Amino acid sequence: MTVDDTGTPVPVPDRVRRVVSIVPSLTETVAVTAPGLLVGATDWCTHPADLDVPRVRGTKNPDLERIAELRPDVVLGNTEENRPADVDALRAAGIPVWMTEIRTVDEALASLRRMLAGACRVPAPGWLDEASRAWSEATPGKPRTAVVPIWRRPWMVVGRDTFTGDVLSRLGVSNVYARHPDRYPKIPLGELNASGADLVVLPDEPYRFTEDDGPESFPAIDVALVNGRHLTWYGPSLVEAPAALARELAAPRTY
Repeated sequence: MTVDDTGTPVPVPDRVRRVVSIVPSLTETVAVTAPGLLVGATDWCTHPADLDVPRVRGTKNPDLERIAELRPDVVLGNTEENRPADVDALRAAGIPVWMTEIRTVDEALASLRRMLAGACRVPAPGWLDEASRAWSEATPGKPRTAVVPIWRRPWMVVGRDTFTGDVLSRLGVSNVYARHPDRYPKIPLGELNASGADLVVLPDEPYRFTEDDGPESFPAIDVALVNGRHLTWYGPSLVEAPAALARELAAPRTY
């Protein structure tokens, strides 16, 4: 019996035919690598754009009955995205659940390779090797010190031990709140503006920051609007993420 990222044994059958994913990044990973396996995904699973599978609500409120009806050989989850209570309920119903735990780019590459082999019973795809090369060749840009909001009303930012923080650090961007006790702390706007950051990184997810919603709150600091999928997703997007993010971070604006 194989074990997932948390060290939990997962009774995955020798041949996997039906997979439900309750994490958008993992959905894209399976859909691109072995599309015939995927039989269910969350409402937030937007990639690939032509994904046509039954939906099972969200990452935080999955429809457990609907998942069971889909008769998956395995459900794919993540320790940050999914609630332990939902994972426990699925396992109590006899459904194998493979949990990933990812907080760095290196962990993402290793975890996805392990998940595809152990949970999906498929060989590692070529895009994983491409992603490894892309990140090994990525060079840091101009050193910047940033705050990285992920929500407003209230303002929440990226804190310690996050995949997003590791992505940015590899590109030369230091997170002001990298040593905060919380991984996603709530910080008043006045404190964000007085943090000493010379850059604000605004992704378009989970909150959809745009030129008209977000930058106006930081009138004296450079703002880089970036693709949230490149910044926060681990999957096929890892191939293009370093180059795409580097371009966006190199061209900030003051609003």
